[in-house]
Amino acid sequence: MPSNTTAPPTKKKGRRARLIVLVLVLALVGGIGYGGYWGVDTVRGSFPQTTGTLKLDKLSGPVEVKRDAYGVPQIYADNEADLFRAQGYVQAQDRFYEMDVRRHLTAGRLSEMFGKSQVDTDAFLRTLGWRRVAQEEYDKVLSPETKKNLQAYAEGVNAYLKDRDPSDISVEYAALTLANDYSIEPWTPVDSVAWLKAMAWDLRGNMQEEIDRSLMASRLKPSEIAELYPDYPYALHQPIVGKGAVDKITGKFDPKAEPRDTTGTGDGTATQGIQSQLSALSDSLDEIPALLGPSGSGIGSNSWVVSGDYTTSGKPLLANDPHLAPMLPSLWYQMGLHCRTVSATCGYDVAGYTFSGMPGVVIGHNNDIAWGFTNLGADVTDLYLEKVGTDGYVVDGKTKPFTTRDEVIKVAGGGSRTITIRSTEHGPLVSDRSTELEKVGRSAPVGNAAPDRGTGYGVSLRWTALQPGKSMDAVFELNRAKDFKSFRAAAKDFEVPSQNLIYADTEGNIGYQAPGKIPVRSDAKGYDGTMPAPGWDSKYDWKGYIPFAELPYEYNPKRGYIVTANQAVIDEKKYPHLLTRDWGYGSRSQRINDLIESKTKDGGKISPDDMQTLQMDNRSEIATLLNPLLLKVDIADPQVREAQKLLEGWDYKQEPDSAAAAYFNAVWRNVLKLAFGNKLPKELRVKGECINVRVSDTTGPVDEQNKLVTECGQRDPDSAQPDGGDRWYEVVRPLLKQEKSHWWKTPGDRLNAPTETRDQLLAQAMKDARWELTAKLGKDISTWSWGRLHQLNLNNQTLGTAGPDVVRSLLNRGPWNVGGGEAAVNATGWNAAGGYEVTWVPSMRMVVNVGDWDKSRWINLSGASGHAFNSHYTDQTDKWVKGELLDWVYGQAAVEAATKDTLKLEP
Repeated sequence: MPSNTTAPPTKKKGRRARLIVLVLVLALVGGIGYGGYWGVDTVRGSFPQTTGTLKLDKLSGPVEVKRDAYGVPQIYADNEADLFRAQGYVQAQDRFYEMDVRRHLTAGRLSEMFGKSQVDTDAFLRTLGWRRVAQEEYDKVLSPETKKNLQAYAEGVNAYLKDRDPSDISVEYAALTLANDYSIEPWTPVDSVAWLKAMAWDLRGNMQEEIDRSLMASRLKPSEIAELYPDYPYALHQPIVGKGAVDKITGKFDPKAEPRDTTGTGDGTATQGIQSQLSALSDSLDEIPALLGPSGSGIGSNSWVVSGDYTTSGKPLLANDPHLAPMLPSLWYQMGLHCRTVSATCGYDVAGYTFSGMPGVVIGHNNDIAWGFTNLGADVTDLYLEKVGTDGYVVDGKTKPFTTRDEVIKVAGGGSRTITIRSTEHGPLVSDRSTELEKVGRSAPVGNAAPDRGTGYGVSLRWTALQPGKSMDAVFELNRAKDFKSFRAAAKDFEVPSQNLIYADTEGNIGYQAPGKIPVRSDAKGYDGTMPAPGWDSKYDWKGYIPFAELPYEYNPKRGYIVTANQAVIDEKKYPHLLTRDWGYGSRSQRINDLIESKTKDGGKISPDDMQTLQMDNRSEIATLLNPLLLKVDIADPQVREAQKLLEGWDYKQEPDSAAAAYFNAVWRNVLKLAFGNKLPKELRVKGECINVRVSDTTGPVDEQNKLVTECGQRDPDSAQPDGGDRWYEVVRPLLKQEKSHWWKTPGDRLNAPTETRDQLLAQAMKDARWELTAKLGKDISTWSWGRLHQLNLNNQTLGTAGPDVVRSLLNRGPWNVGGGEAAVNATGWNAAGGYEVTWVPSMRMVVNVGDWDKSRWINLSGASGHAFNSHYTDQTDKWVKGELLDWVYGQAAVEAATKDTLKLEP
């Protein structure tokens, strides 16, 4: 995912020799210069065998693997063990390098593959302990049936690896083995379990918002920070669950009950006296490869389900498109898993989207139900300031000993590093991993009741995913679920990451469940998880978790449809528990709600084509608010006026060929920069972009106490602020009604006059946007288009993000000019602070025709293969860009008709 990678190398120090080897190897592989014939042979040697017959270790009966024209496999077996053995084998055929990198990431062992540049990242990951928790889950928590499936999957992967040289597995290994004598280890069940911890990390909640709010305190007033984090607009954007309450007598959530006014834990204010300078923590977190995408408004998804009462088929229709960062290969792997005869001993007949390296289907359908996921966004992490000393840490005035362990990090090329990991009762002491993180404890202001700071406070992390859970059990339970009751039972075990689950079945029912292990915070004044908490005071400890029976759900709501797109789950004033203060702000969800409502009113029916069209809706909500004002601004400059005319009659759709969309988004970007971005502290602004600011310093000479200095931003472009997501829509919405506001004031510079009013700032933004696009797209506005600015690039997640240009050109694909935009239903997100390149995408799209399964449709971002020169590497991408979907066959006859290659696996 451009800056968010499943693998490492973002640093080149100490790797020059290795990269030279990579260039030579991949030049041969690509057939450049000498050895072209050998290169073609090497590449093809790693491609999967998809026809004929193969003998497989530990297989107990025959298995068939049927692939369609896009290489998507459907597996048929007589028992569950063989089914999952074959799944492991087939996924390893197509994606083992990706799987291998992922397991080294989750175990904190990237240095073994990529050298000393990854030692600090590994140390942080070891401190978090994903792999240790996964091992504990496997040893103590997961069901015997789940363990059997994991073991069978591992046996299948290892059967593929057996007697194969690394270069026969994937082209990347030809480089790694020459560069550092890398050897491949056998796959284990815990390798699969650990992947869920990595997923949970990227979906962990509002940690970035906690950091950003704290950083803003260095330059903005509390009232100004509050303006930049407005309350969720319940009156404009309806939550997922419109009715329902926790019954006082039964203690269970009743979706039909009338909600009553109540108050969630905390009052939304920061913990008294704690306003941390958390820049160091933000930087350290950025060092951890983000598997799904940059933190911010983009992470999420769309899903909705429509009752058969409102569909042309008379059965429910279910759509889902998770929004993740673009990567190559795609995060998802399409697959079908079929018991030839479904029975008590072989209970799977399921198809959908899987994760390479993990058995089962994550999103999809079986013969009875369909389901989809979006990120719930629950706040499941808290940072604690800890008063630490040589003997331990302080709680309620008493010193407690640390829990410690030593870990050895092996480094490619020789050598190792031993680290000591310390933990408090709240969690690992993450500040031990970086001298920068120590600054958090040294500088964080605290209240008068805090213990003496000494040399500084430590920072620990409490996170629900660091406790063993049953999410792996839940995957298999979902795959076998037959009705809403068994679906909810599976959801109960899906503890981390917390997701919105939507549901439909062949009986015509639709439903929704909010699952997850979500903490109940104490009632200490102001403690709501939005700021770091004082670890020395037990009043700020978690008090448990919200009981599953009290979590919101819906079943056959009267309105006839359910929409989840990362909006608020339920009105927090009418629900007794705090889920989070940092929801997505509901632009996408409300657009979907509005379009469904408009289609179904007066007896209208929704078709699968309508669902597919809705997924590609490109309308910009902020344009509906801002564009009418832009057209009223008096523009004297003829070239700026020429650009302004593009906005006349624009329908607010962000099509790739739209010049109006290009200009509007450039104006929006510059409005944000002028009104907000230039007023934020450097820790939130784009790295390398410099502005002049006045800095007050009363300690120096009188003539320097209010001096003008040049200050440069420090944050990566894809996570800088203001990012332009729908939070900023709600920031700007009330301001647009005010001709005068302190946000509209800018100091000006040698080229531009200061601004005092809204229209003056809008005029300046239009001018700046005109010259920005002239530089990027040319002076002739007739050649402008949104797609030329807003491009999608797919990058290989290791060598494609850090290797030399020749390596990147061999492994990466793109660009594609795309439509859509940030907070549009077609969520091809971009960060307005950083630029226009696509940083988020619908990573897959599906429309499930419940009950008439063979009429369902799906698409992946790239293709089935992880092999760079395979025909299925990116063979779905062109269709994805156009909004097209492939036929999704499921029944045996339909699968047989679509089959192009059949591979037989035998004992």
